[in-house]
Amino acid sequence: MSQVPRFRTVLSCSLLVVSLGTAAAACSGSDSNPLASTPFDAGGQISFSGSKGHGKADPNKPLEITTKNGSGRITDVTATDASGRRLAGELSADGTRWHSTAPLAAGAHYTLRVAIENGRGRPGNRKFTFDTKSSSHRLNATFGPEAGAYGVGQPITAKLSAPVKAKADRAKVERALKVDSVPAVVGSWYWVDSKTLHYRPKEYWPAHSKINVHSNLNGIKITDKLYGGAAKPLKITTGDRLEALTDAGSDVMTVKRNGKVINTIPVTLGKPGFSTRNGVKVVLGKEYYVQMKSTSIGIAAGSSDSYDLPVYYATRVTWSGEYVHAAPWSVGSQGVANTSHGCTGMSTANATWFFNTFHKGDLVSVVGSAGDTMTPFDNGFGDWNLSWDKWRKGSALVAGKQAESSPTDTARLRPVAF
Repeated sequence: MSQVPRFRTVLSCSLLVVSLGTAAAACSGSDSNPLASTPFDAGGQISFSGSKGHGKADPNKPLEITTKNGSGRITDVTATDASGRRLAGELSADGTRWHSTAPLAAGAHYTLRVAIENGRGRPGNRKFTFDTKSSSHRLNATFGPEAGAYGVGQPITAKLSAPVKAKADRAKVERALKVDSVPAVVGSWYWVDSKTLHYRPKEYWPAHSKINVHSNLNGIKITDKLYGGAAKPLKITTGDRLEALTDAGSDVMTVKRNGKVINTIPVTLGKPGFSTRNGVKVVLGKEYYVQMKSTSIGIAAGSSDSYDLPVYYATRVTWSGEYVHAAPWSVGSQGVANTSHGCTGMSTANATWFFNTFHKGDLVSVVGSAGDTMTPFDNGFGDWNLSWDKWRKGSALVAGKQAESSPTDTARLRPVAF
C-alpha cells in the first residue's frame, strides 16, 4: 500500500510533461501568440527623414521616424554613430512618431534600429544606415604635454583651434574631453581662457600612474556653425613623487621621494627687491648651460646688479627665467643668506645631483619668501596654487562664478635670473 501513492505521483508528473509539450506544440506557429512569431521586415511600414539614396543627412535637422498609414506603432528606436554615441530621442504617446532631441553629429555614420508592432501585435524591425554631412568649421583640440613620463605635478592641457566663450558651449566641449587614470583620481578641467584648458586632480597624481586623455568631440555641435573635430589621444605616466621644498628663512631645501627625505641642500634665494616667488612650481625643463644676462630682466649693463654669466645645471621652473642651478660664486652664502636675483642657487655638486634627479612635472616649492605667490597660468604651471574649490569654479560644469584669478595678467610677470 505504501508504494501506491508514490506510483501515482510519478504518473501524474509524466502526464503533466506530456500536457505541457502538447501545449507548446500547439502554440508554435499559431497567430494566437504574435509575440512568439519571427519579427517581420518593417521597412514597408515606416519612413525616416534621413538621407535618401547616396545623399547625406543635414546634421542641423532632427531625425524623424514615422509609421505609414497608421500601420502599427513604434516600440523602440536606437540611433548610434560609429563612435558608439547614442542619439537622444522622444517617442510620441501613440507610438506613431519618434524624433531626435539632440543634434546629430556632423560627418558621422549612423546605424538606426527601429522596432514596431503591427495592428495584431506582431513584432517587426528594420535597420537603416546613413551618413551626415561634414562641416568645414571644426573645433580641434591638441592635448599636452607630449607623450612620455612626468612628475606627479604635471597638468594636462588642451589647446582649442577656435575660441569658445558661452558657458553652455564650454560645457559641451568639457564633457567631451576625457581624462582617465589608473589609479583613478578626482579631477577637473579649468578654462584658462577661451581657447585653453588645464586639467589636474584634486591632489597630485599618484606615483606611477597611467593617464589616458582622449576626446569625444568629433562631430558634436558646439555652436550653430561650429562642430567638434578630431583630437589625437595622449598617454603619459608618472614616476616617483619628487618634491623639493625650500624655506626662505633657513635657506635649506628639503628633497623628498615618495614622502621620505632623501637630501637636504643649502641654497641661496632672491635678495630684497628680487625675492623668489612663493608657492608650488612644476619643473618645465632642464638646460645644461644657460648664458644669463641682467639686461634680459631689465637691469642695465654696468649697474651694481648687472651680470653676464655662464650658468650650468639649470632646472627651469618658470618661463620668465627662474631656475634651480649651480652658483659656485655664492657658496659662502648658501644656507646663510639670500643673494640671488630670484633663482635658487646651490653648489655645482648639489646642482648636478638636482639636475639628474628632477624631471619635467616634478614639484619645486618655496615658503617664507617676501616674493609674490607663483601665478597659476601665465608663467609656467602654477596650477597647484589654486585651492580645489577655486579650481572647480573654473569648470563650465560647475555652478557659480569662475575662480577669481588673472591668468593673462602680464603686469605681475616679473622675469628673474640667477
